[in-house]
Amino acid sequence: MNDIICTVDVVLMTLKDSRLHVALLKRDHAPFAGLPALPGGYIRAAEDGDTQAAAARMLREKTGIDSPYLEQLATFSGRERDPRGWSLSVAYYALVPHELIERAGHPEVTLLPVDKVGELPFDHAHIVAAAVQRVRNKSSYSSLPVYLCGDSFTLPQLQAVYEAILGEPINKVSFRRKMEELDMVEPVAGAMETGKAHRPAQLYRLRECYSRNLSLTDRALNAKG
Repeated sequence: MNDIICTVDVVLMTLKDSRLHVALLKRDHAPFAGLPALPGGYIRAAEDGDTQAAAARMLREKTGIDSPYLEQLATFSGRERDPRGWSLSVAYYALVPHELIERAGHPEVTLLPVDKVGELPFDHAHIVAAAVQRVRNKSSYSSLPVYLCGDSFTLPQLQAVYEAILGEPINKVSFRRKMEELDMVEPVAGAMETGKAHRPAQLYRLRECYSRNLSLTDRALNAKG
């Protein structure tokens, strides 16, 4: 009996030009050599304590990025998804600011808008679609989008990130009320954004207690009011 192929795959997402993008890497070996795919690979039983550790290692090795937020998405399995045989992949997703990907500067990483992914090797297009749906659903009632921001940001900038993920404008009063409810950000003492056409705006940052954990609410953000 052949062994089951056991891997992890990571859907690394960022915002570029106000659009959600996914990071892809060109495969350097068969099957599907030369085609763009999600960063991923085999679980190392002697090295990885669990699948999350394997996903974090894979992300570091393949992209040079250590994401502050990494969440398990789902398990994808079957005999048809990999031409080498029956396979199982535990998929994770991560959100990072675009500047972090730029600083990592991995030459093989390319960013593609999530709605322009098209066909990918294995079932990676299906995994990307599932991750995008999870992020959009979860963003309506959690602090998840803040991981797409830099170290500091204004509230209008944070609102623009939420709007980019949810795909629709959000009422300003409703958004501010939800941010107070989530209690996930704090003002950076004495730090203001200047040099813009508008008045200087207070800069905020993510509270330390939510650096690797989400703040959640019971009610979803109502984009219309």
